[in-house]
Amino acid sequence: MTTKSKEEQQKGSFQRLVEVGRLVLINSGEYAGKLAVIVEIIDHNRALIDGPTTGVARHAYTFRRMTLTDFVVKGFPRGATSKILKKYLEKEDVLAKWDKSSWAKKLDDRKKRSVLTDFDRFKLLKLKKQRRFIVQSEIASLRKAK
Repeated sequence: MTTKSKEEQQKGSFQRLVEVGRLVLINSGEYAGKLAVIVEIIDHNRALIDGPTTGVARHAYTFRRMTLTDFVVKGFPRGATSKILKKYLEKEDVLAKWDKSSWAKKLDDRKKRSVLTDFDRFKLLKLKKQRRFIVQSEIASLRKAK
């Protein structure tokens, strides 16, 4: 019988574990679409979250209404105040890392597209057609050159 290290046992099939310092995206409610950090785990259904830089007030929130992200604030103490959390977030630069992630970019694109008017969507369609024509023409000329 082989013994697994503690990290291997924790890893399992889940990639993101609920832990203090984990950055979460709130799915519904007053703060929908905003980021917060798990400050304390209350029980198996709820956690105390706080987002001093994102405008999320410190309160208990259910896991069903949030999504865990890949980002964790390293060395974050349990139950720390908003002031300490803000210092850790600035030191680790977690929010800048989030903004660079593909997940954040997709959410931003979705938000931009949701405010487009009919005419904006039409202009986008025309630009896509132009791009497609240019690309297909170039591909055809390269194939002929072979």
